[in-house]
Amino acid sequence: MNIEEYRDYCLAFPEVTESFPFDDKVLVFKVANKMFALADVDEFQSINLKCDPERAVQLREEYHEIIAGYHMNKKHWNTVDMNGSLSDEFIRELIDHSYDLIVSGLPKKVQALINDQRS
Repeated sequence: MNIEEYRDYCLAFPEVTESFPFDDKVLVFKVANKMFALADVDEFQSINLKCDPERAVQLREEYHEIIAGYHMNKKHWNTVDMNGSLSDEFIRELIDHSYDLIVSGLPKKVQALINDQRS
């Protein structure tokens, strides 16, 4: 997966915005103003994704391409090496999980709006 495919995939979710809140290199994707994915657009060596804490540990143990979130809360974020052997399909699943995790924590009205758009 390259940076364009990653960007297109993240932007395909309902209510997603993109911005550069930290500097002009780190592209952040948010849903309802909450981050679910970020990456350095210049290098695109890795992406940071939100993850359920138990699953985060499991993934880190199973895949050497997945480590605790770089510059993030290590309990809730993973960094995924984009140059490893992980398939694009698996990376999309990890992005889906991150997005769904954020949506599940939103108010019920907002969740309903997003879920209606996904149908």
